[in-house]
Amino acid sequence: MATLPNPLPHLTADPTGSALGLALPAGRLIDATDEGPWHEPLLWHAEAPSAPGDWTTHHDACRPTGLLPVVIEVGGGQGGPQEWELMPADTSYPGDHDAEEVLTGFWEEYAAQDETWPGLAPATLNTTNTEQADADVLAARLADSLLAPGSSFKAPRLALVPARRSADIPAAIGWSGPANYESDTARLCAVLRSWEDRFGIRVLALTFNQLVLTVAAPPTTLAEAEAIAAEHFAFCPDNITQGTHTTLRAYAEHELLAKQTWSFWWD
Repeated sequence: MATLPNPLPHLTADPTGSALGLALPAGRLIDATDEGPWHEPLLWHAEAPSAPGDWTTHHDACRPTGLLPVVIEVGGGQGGPQEWELMPADTSYPGDHDAEEVLTGFWEEYAAQDETWPGLAPATLNTTNTEQADADVLAARLADSLLAPGSSFKAPRLALVPARRSADIPAAIGWSGPANYESDTARLCAVLRSWEDRFGIRVLALTFNQLVLTVAAPPTTLAEAEAIAAEHFAFCPDNITQGTHTTLRAYAEHELLAKQTWSFWWD
């Protein structure tokens, strides 16, 4: 996968990242994959819980070095990322894939035979620097909530990943959460890139098989939400076929309309 130079190896001899202009707390470098140790670290994560504001601090300090923050779950039933069977060797580059081609292929495979792919939903985000900055502010605020005691995660930890953009984070670590559905996570990240551009998403959190996004410009009408629901079905059918709301309309109304987070889970 084509990536920026990975700064994480520097942390082996310089754990706080001072040479990179960072001041990291005690943490762990993760290089474990389904095929054994990777040739370089795939991510770093803090050993201890984070304090409010840590996401913003690390986002602003680390971005110039090529690292982006994400919240990970280290206390789930499948353990932390060292036990997730990451698959970087099977991961291509998100920029090599077209989001609509990916979604169309999934739709044709999983939708009913008489259901025609409706096409990509219209953008709800104005493509300005201000709107994208607002997306980063929202991600930071919701990250603080997720990292706080009593959140839906048992043991959330702040992680740093070498990635060009937030949408690339799952591919950058070779995340295997959707492996039973799509083994090359970069294809899904191509869709995340499109959502980043159209809806202002940011990758907020990863568990063994769950992906959580923040959404700066969620749909505000049912028609907008239904158009996006079709993309969600193609991206992750389990969200609907194994969820509470098993029609696109119900899913759109209850899970998407004006919602600032989107969550996906693969069986």
